[in-house]
Amino acid sequence: MSKVTSATASGFNIELDDTGFFQGMIGTLAGTLEEVVGLEDAASFVGVVGGKIGDDLASQYVSELQGKPPSAEAIGAILVDMKARIGGGFRVESADGEEIVLVNSRCPFAEQVKGRPSLCMMTTNVFGRIVATANGYAHVEIEEAIATGHAGCRVRILLSPGENLNGYEFYP
Repeated sequence: MSKVTSATASGFNIELDDTGFFQGMIGTLAGTLEEVVGLEDAASFVGVVGGKIGDDLASQYVSELQGKPPSAEAIGAILVDMKARIGGGFRVESADGEEIVLVNSRCPFAEQVKGRPSLCMMTTNVFGRIVATANGYAHVEIEEAIATGHAGCRVRILLSPGENLNGYEFYP
């Protein structure tokens, strides 16, 4: 039996790196879920994962605040920082005591997000968990999404409960 040694392949002209591989894997998984169980159930599965990741990230970011109550601007900065770390192109459009509005020009899932709106539940749940942990409440609505054919994303996060809302509510 021969021993297999590790070697780096060279000379192959293919586009493959870790980021592209994982984006492709997640995109294919979301697309397969949407085809097999439907959009609503696929979004629920992605939402569960997003909630768990959001809880972990929320505890890390809130810990960094060292007990100081964050302003809407600080919460917006946290969300932008988190998305930038994973390849997103978010920025705060507005932030005040009532809401934070974020816009995005680049999805961390890249081209894989197009036609796979269930992946937007990752953003919804991660943002919702982080904001609810920092603020005590969050209502997240994705008004526009690259996944649904828009040029960018627009996410509105309300910081206190309201009436007749679309989207999802989060509590700590």
